[in-house]
Amino acid sequence: MTSTAIRPVAIKIDDDIKARVKRLADARHRTAHWLMREAITQYVEREEKREAFRQHTLKAWEEFQQTGMHLTGEEVDAWMARLEAGEDAELPACHR
Repeated sequence: MTSTAIRPVAIKIDDDIKARVKRLADARHRTAHWLMREAITQYVEREEKREAFRQHTLKAWEEFQQTGMHLTGEEVDAWMARLEAGEDAELPACHR
């Protein structure tokens, strides 16, 4: 069984943010601690997804530069329109 160690971390926030967190926590019937942990968790998850997308985009750009293989915007729009219409349309083949 694997357990994750939870360690305390101190952060410095100004009085205005602290008061806003407290008001929101009270309104949601949560602790300020819970709210801050949730905010950090959601931020990290969102930013990890953004970074993965960025890395995927950079890899696709590098591949395009090497091969020249692509689809035009019109080709993609037509394919997406077919999907939207309920067709089981295959992605068109890339070309130079």
